[in-house]
Amino acid sequence: MATHLAHLDIREICRRAERFDEVLEAARRRIEQRGRRIAWYPYRSLSGLVLIEKLLTGEWRRLLALAGDDPVLDLGCADGELAFFLESLGLRVHAVDYPETNCNAMEGVRALKDELGSSVEILGVDLDAQFTLPGHRYGLAFFLGTLYHLKNPYYALETLAGYARYCVLSTRIAAFAQDGKTPIRHLPVACLLREGEANQDWTNYWVFSEAGLRLLLERTGWRVLAFATFGSTHSDPVTAEGDERAFCLLRSLPLERQGQIEFVRGWHQIEYGTWRWTEREFAVLAPLPAGMRPMLKLRFFLPETVIAKVGPLTLAATVEGRPLAAETYRKPGEYVYARGLAGGQPGRRVLIEFRLDRALPPDDSDPRERGLVVSSLTIE
Repeated sequence: MATHLAHLDIREICRRAERFDEVLEAARRRIEQRGRRIAWYPYRSLSGLVLIEKLLTGEWRRLLALAGDDPVLDLGCADGELAFFLESLGLRVHAVDYPETNCNAMEGVRALKDELGSSVEILGVDLDAQFTLPGHRYGLAFFLGTLYHLKNPYYALETLAGYARYCVLSTRIAAFAQDGKTPIRHLPVACLLREGEANQDWTNYWVFSEAGLRLLLERTGWRVLAFATFGSTHSDPVTAEGDERAFCLLRSLPLERQGQIEFVRGWHQIEYGTWRWTEREFAVLAPLPAGMRPMLKLRFFLPETVIAKVGPLTLAATVEGRPLAAETYRKPGEYVYARGLAGGQPGRRVLIEFRLDRALPPDDSDPRERGLVVSSLTIE
């Protein structure tokens, strides 16, 4: 990242966003003047930056510094206004949405990309499926106004915690239930909406109470660094006048802990700042988090060349010599080897050893023994 970006205060980012709004509007006019009619996303995506400016204090006001040298993710990008703005500041950006629920089937974001000559990477991803994201690691994710449109918000947040070190999230919350009378703000609950019940939008599903959202973030692996609410003080999940939004800055606990992991043996150098090849046998020393039953998650990619040359692979592991169940992989693709661990003293470092039954041997194209391409290893 350019040095000047790391020092930009969020207020200055807001000023630049106002100017970039004019660039976007001009681009939309040019597209329409050529006879192309698009049902543009009806809200100004960049307007959320004003509330983010109110959310952030102290060191967090230098928001873009959190991205480091990694890409930035705009998750639920609508027409991509935020993604294109961040790119204009010099960041590498990936924009993700789902055509089936996007207001114009992602025609808007693609048209703006072409008109602006943008290099933003655009991907259609169903966040309610067992999804993967275009980059293996993001420094900062923006997840604005999307959570309550998901059927499976727990899965989405938990998965995102394995990809992004920091996240700015906003979502609708409610202090009272649908009847406008039953108080829920301090209860860890969520209201399930009837189809079209809020804003006549069939993609609205879950509206959390403040307590429910905070617990959801805790259970899905996020540390809350800043939290603020805006809008109605007598909020409910369904009416326009009862609209209240929570904005929060989050840090991924799984990736924070991953930074404490020591790669003991069997790992090749990190490549592109995101992943490593392993040898047939590899091991780490990792701290145990607090909890009754920590979960080990090894996310990896199995290349087609490996399967083609050596056939199906079986991965086994031990923790302090105690075996975990093995698993066999017969097709190339992305996988998560997830196993529960026996509880222990929080913070104690344990030796985790992995073993493949076969691997690619060294050859003329690569002098290394190669097993898996690992993107992350966490204990949650």
